[in-house]
Amino acid sequence: MESPSATPFARPVYIMTKPAGALCNLACKYCYYLEKSKLYTNNPRHVMSDELLERFTRDYIAMQTSPNVLFTWHGGETLMRPISFYKKALELQKKYAGGRNIDNSIQTNGTLITEEWARFFKENHFLVGVSIDGPQEFHDEYRKTRTGKPSFLQVMKGIQWLNRYGVEWNAMAVVNDFNGDYPLDFYHFFKEIGCHYIQFTPVVERYYRHPDGRMLASPIDGAVAELTDFSVSPEQWGKFLCTLFDEWVRNDVGEYFVQIFDSTLAGWMGVPPSLCSMGETCGHAGVMEFNGDVYACDHYVFPEFKLGNIYQDTLTNMMYSERQMRFGNNKRDLLTRQCRECDFLFACHGECPRNRFAQSRDGEDGQNYLCAGYYEYFQHVAPYMDFMKYQLQHEKAPANVMEWIRQDMPEYRK
Repeated sequence: MESPSATPFARPVYIMTKPAGALCNLACKYCYYLEKSKLYTNNPRHVMSDELLERFTRDYIAMQTSPNVLFTWHGGETLMRPISFYKKALELQKKYAGGRNIDNSIQTNGTLITEEWARFFKENHFLVGVSIDGPQEFHDEYRKTRTGKPSFLQVMKGIQWLNRYGVEWNAMAVVNDFNGDYPLDFYHFFKEIGCHYIQFTPVVERYYRHPDGRMLASPIDGAVAELTDFSVSPEQWGKFLCTLFDEWVRNDVGEYFVQIFDSTLAGWMGVPPSLCSMGETCGHAGVMEFNGDVYACDHYVFPEFKLGNIYQDTLTNMMYSERQMRFGNNKRDLLTRQCRECDFLFACHGECPRNRFAQSRDGEDGQNYLCAGYYEYFQHVAPYMDFMKYQLQHEKAPANVMEWIRQDMPEYRK
């Protein structure tokens, strides 16, 4: 019998791939990845070679213990590589599939999507994630081109091509200091453009000048780092989620899917959430740069979190290393006392460790900066989550919560 330690991850292992590194045609003010190019100033071309693409494809498929393999292409801007690159990737996936089912997802800012790209995505069953921060006023505040021009109209043109070809896509929207006070404007916009799958991500970054010119803080830079002006506040985030939830739970359950609500319900049910930040542990989702460097996580691309390089070590060794196991388990093991004693630990698990730079109520370091907002949200949604959990336990639809609310939330046997 195989030792349980041979497969320590309860879920599949993912390695997000950066075919163009941090290269991007936009210069979004809050972008956490754009400055990663400063880690590779000695490399003139920040693009993945065909040789590396083949090595990664072969090794990534081989390391999987599941019959289903997901390739995730991320940036920078992924569409700065030509369609021919992704056609080559598909050929290599077929070559090394070994009977496994291969899927592809790609994240893009949407500005470079053309009819040709949309046709390619449709024909090859790509799931496309589009970064768009809601209505034009919100989106264009921070998501500008390198020359300072707005990008909203370009993104919408790309989305129109996706819709015209029936491409499956979802929205990834960043919640920041500017748009965080307008959750309903945000949500109604996505409904108006026919987007049924939405991920709202709070932006929290800190300034800390590194010797190589990078300005954003590493998670280990501690209290010396200064919060950026574009970060959402805990109070904003809590009110944003509560207001958004009230609209969704009364009208749209089962028709529109907001990732954090789905992940919250998963927590209530005691099953792993789709949102890694709300899982008990992490470490199962690494990232590989254009030159083969592998890091612990997409938000931990800092020298101190580099696991190695695919040319010197195998993906299996790096992702299953003691160092990566410790990184993933630290999410659970380094919780503050306030977190460990919280009524909603089961749903939140301290959120993403990169945001744990605040102090707890009793002065302990390592409290999540957004804690107050999350606590307000979980406290607010608890009665509705309890009801939806009850429905699922009795093989009924969670969408019944909408009728329950219309009936003034009558008593039921829990």
